[in-house]
Amino acid sequence: MTCERPTSDRDLGLFDRNPEGVSFWQLLKEDYRTHESEFFSQGFWAIAVHRFGNWRMGIRSRLLRLPFSVLYKLLVKCVEWFCGISLNYTVILGRRVRIWHQGGMVLGALSIGNDVHIRQNVTFGVRRRGDPRWLKPTIEDRCDIGAGAVIVGGITIGHDSMIGANVVVATDVPPHSLVTAQAPTVRTLRSAESIRDAHE
Repeated sequence: MTCERPTSDRDLGLFDRNPEGVSFWQLLKEDYRTHESEFFSQGFWAIAVHRFGNWRMGIRSRLLRLPFSVLYKLLVKCVEWFCGISLNYTVILGRRVRIWHQGGMVLGALSIGNDVHIRQNVTFGVRRRGDPRWLKPTIEDRCDIGAGAVIVGGITIGHDSMIGANVVVATDVPPHSLVTAQAPTVRTLRSAESIRDAHE
């Protein structure tokens, strides 16, 4: 990690960062199929708005881009309000990313690779308040992120890794890793009185 502002941050949001070699409409079709062709899938709409936000940056004239920027800002707020998914266009997003469920999702990564699966209540972001925005996680290709996972800091989740439900990750994870939360402790309550005491 470094506190020196990288060139990638200086260029943040200034260009179309949709995947290269495929058109905007082809991306939307692929994302639609990735979400099992469910038109009302909240995950599909979050990604579609993200793609649109990047596409508009390919319009070099600020004046011509202005109406599309206004539309993007309205759409991204609608996705946050109605789908519970925050995914800014400045996140570099790969292909065939699947958001399986909606609600409580703040996906503030530096980048999310190809074929990544993400479930509800997942958070990507900086580790501490006041950290620079480039100290956010990088999620490599084919990772599977479980419900409630929190991945923070300028770390890398290596490709083909699985992050279990409700895990907090603040250090690098090597490729092909499985990260799980500590198993809960299960104890037997021997009497009705013990059960009542446990709930008080």
